[in-house]
Amino acid sequence: MRELLTEIPDADVLLALEPEELAGKMLLLLRTRGEHQAFHVGALRTEVWDHHAALAGRPQYPQNRRQEVDLAIAEALAWLEAQALIVPAEDPNGQNGFRHLSRRARRFESEAAFIDYRTARLLPKDLLHPAIANEVWLTFMRGAYPAAVFEAMRAVEIAVRSAADYPAADHGVPMMRRAFAPNAGPLADHTKDAGEQEALAALFAGAIGSYKNPHSHRNVPIDTAREAVEMIVLASHLLGIVDARAAARRGAP
Repeated sequence: MRELLTEIPDADVLLALEPEELAGKMLLLLRTRGEHQAFHVGALRTEVWDHHAALAGRPQYPQNRRQEVDLAIAEALAWLEAQALIVPAEDPNGQNGFRHLSRRARRFESEAAFIDYRTARLLPKDLLHPAIANEVWLTFMRGAYPAAVFEAMRAVEIAVRSAADYPAADHGVPMMRRAFAPNAGPLADHTKDAGEQEALAALFAGAIGSYKNPHSHRNVPIDTAREAVEMIVLASHLLGIVDARAAARRGAP
């Protein structure tokens, strides 16, 4: 891919990139050729070693690194195809190695947008608590990060209210503190010392106060997918704790 020689002229820098990192750069370079233009995957690899460019004195990667560079480019192309970001062109061209950008690939306007996409894949649906595994995950994958975080934390609030048998009017930080109050709250673990019980109450109250309540009252920006992933995974963890405390409460004499 000839544009790589301008974008990443140092072979050591190119080889230091992970396949998905190099794939992102290659994807954006392919977009500059035209979103609907087909390309041949084999040609992309050989373009880097254009003999005429070398004779003309244009930049080239060292020939003694050719095997390494070829492998790095092949890995990046394989990653793009595995993610359905490049797809076969219409027959018979597709069968002969021609590809074009997918609909999703055409939506990436910048490297930051591509990084967000990669980060979004850090939120595997099957690792989330069942209460948020469907709606919250779908909301997140659509890029509505504030809404996904709000839905996840609201699920925590609903689960605590239900497990503690509180009325529908109870909500927010005060309810969390009551539900997990040391030696008194219905969801507190009375087998732990008071300090640990207080810490758990603070964890729930802090999560709801920081990540659910603000989104209830105003638009709170969440700048990156990674930030949203961290909050949603926290909500999933809290829901697991509520399940455990509810089960313990049901089993209590």
